[in-house]
Amino acid sequence: MIYKFKSKATGDVVMLGVNGDHLLRIMGREPAAQGIFEVEDMPRLRQLLEQAVAAEEAARAQAEAEAAAEGRQLPPHENVSLRQRVWPLVEMMKRAQAAGYPIVWGV
Repeated sequence: MIYKFKSKATGDVVMLGVNGDHLLRIMGREPAAQGIFEVEDMPRLRQLLEQAVAAEEAARAQAEAEAAAEGRQLPPHENVSLRQRVWPLVEMMKRAQAAGYPIVWGV
């Protein structure tokens, strides 16, 4: 499945299903073919995404510190980081909220 998040306030954000599923779960939602982010929910949803990014970055920093203490170096990230993955959706939420429009997908 592919997610296509849409709002009248912005261009579309498209994500592969596995990535969209992951972000929806972070925001406390079950993955679904259709859905909506209401304007009043967007600050809380953005906060959940930002907390997940901070947690991932803190875990990486701790792993790097532990590796350095042992005299080794972690391999570089091979995948897209969560920060990079959520950025388009967070920006979309900011603009949609400011304009007063919801974000929908699957409709």
